Amino acid sequence: SESQQANARQRAWIFALIALVAAVAGMGLLLVNQRKIAADVNASLSLAEAVAAGDLMQRANPQGQDELAGLMRALNQMCERLGQTVGEVMTVADSIRTASAEIASGNQDLSQRTEQTASSLEVTSSSMAQLTGTVRQSADNAQTANQLATSAATVAHRGGSVVQQVVDTMNDITASSKRIADIIGVIDDIAFQTNILALNAAVEAARAGEQGRGFAVVAGEVRSLAGRSAAAAKEIKTLIGASVERVQSGARLVQDAGSTMTDIVGAVQRVTDIMGEISTSAVAQSRGIDDVTAAVTKVDDMTQQNAALVEESAAAAESLREQAQRLAQVVSQFRVR
Repeated sequence: SESQQANARQRAWIFALIALVAAVAGMGLLLVNQRKIAADVNASLSLAEAVAAGDLMQRANPQGQDELAGLMRALNQMCERLGQTVGEVMTVADSIRTASAEIASGNQDLSQRTEQTASSLEVTSSSMAQLTGTVRQSADNAQTANQLATSAATVAHRGGSVVQQVVDTMNDITASSKRIADIIGVIDDIAFQTNILALNAAVEAARAGEQGRGFAVVAGEVRSLAGRSAAAAKEIKTLIGASVERVQSGARLVQDAGSTMTDIVGAVQRVTDIMGEISTSAVAQSRGIDDVTAAVTKVDDMTQQNAALVEESAAAAESLREQAQRLAQVVSQFRVR
């Protein structure tokens, strides 16, 4: 029994020693594990603090396959992707800032050109208004001239008709004068024959002696009367001839006047036609200028609206540039590879 007790005490001491060794080993392992965990936690914490400070260049050095190593790998991936994202944001922000600056500059140039165009259109619109007034006045003057030309043509036609009537009257006078001259010629012939008969009667009275003396006196008176009739007829014929020549000269002058009047009527008619065409063209030109003025006014309104839109676009581009600049300032706090 004493040997059994000694064996039991020996086994107890062995078990106690094994337990002590196991406890010491477990405490060592636990201490090592705690130090590794603390180191991994500190590394993860340092990486998180660096990310919070904007430093995306830091990386953890995970070892093992435990949860903390997985966390550190996840933090490394997060830093890598976040760095890529921030780098792309920086690039895009810089591009936006550059593009917005170019847009703002282009909008400013476009705004100046639009203002110049609007100013030119205002001057053009004012000039078109003046031109419209001038063309309308020209159209009114052309219509007035057309009316006057029409009146002149009417008067010229009436004058031509009157001249033609005068020509016809002068021709009638010439014909009547010729007939009177013919009648005077007949009277002259009758006076000549009467003179011959009176001369024959005087000869026969002289042959009759005393008995024919009274008849001789009558024959002498008849002869004298026939002579005076012949002289008067000759004088009348001379006057009629002179009158006929004057009437013929007047008729030629009137005919020349009639031809001139006809030419005047034709010229006035041509002037009337031309003035009518000018009046029609002036009215059409006035309408065309009214259309052009309306189009210029519409373009001016559109240009004014375009100028307002350009100003709004310039303001938007300036705001975008400022926002891009602020974004660049924000992302510039990050340090990336």
